[in-house]
Amino acid sequence: MIKIRTASSEDAPLLASLNGIVHELHVGHRPDLFTDSPEQDVLEAFFLARLADPSVTAFIADSSDGRTLGYAQARVVRWDSSALVRSDLVVSLDQIAVVPDAAGMGVGSALLEAVREVGRKAGCRRLVTDVWDFNEGARAFYDAAGFRRMNVRLDQLL
Repeated sequence: MIKIRTASSEDAPLLASLNGIVHELHVGHRPDLFTDSPEQDVLEAFFLARLADPSVTAFIADSSDGRTLGYAQARVVRWDSSALVRSDLVVSLDQIAVVPDAAGMGVGSALLEAVREVGRKAGCRRLVTDVWDFNEGARAFYDAAGFRRMNVRLDQLL
C-alpha cells in the first residue's frame, strides 16, 4: 500500500536526497545545464525555501512498512493575461521522482493524484508540467496519465 503525505520542513534532507534520482539522469544528458554534484546543504536550503513558499506543496510517498518510494513538488501559479492569452490558475508539477525499484507500482500515479487534488482545492483549471525530451520514461508516464503536449521548448548553442 502506498501512503502519500505532505512534506514538511523536516523533510528537506529527504527531498534533497530523492532529487538525486532524477538529477543524475538530467546531468547525464545535459551536463551543460545541470550541476554535476550539488552539495547536500545547498539542496536542503533549496527545498526549505520551496517548502516555505505558500504556493508550493510537496508530497512524499511511503510504503506501508515506512520505506520512502518517491516525491512530488507542485505549486499553484496564476498565469497573467495579455493581448494574446487568457489568464489562468494552474497547478504546476515542478518535480516528481520514484525510486527505481518502485517503478510501475503506482507510486507516480498516486503522487500525481495528490498534486491534482491540490489544484482542484485551489480552483485551478489545469495541471501543467514539463519534461525533458531525453526522459523517455517520464514522457511515457505522462502520456499514460492523459497529458497532452502543449508546447515544445527548443534550444541551440551559440
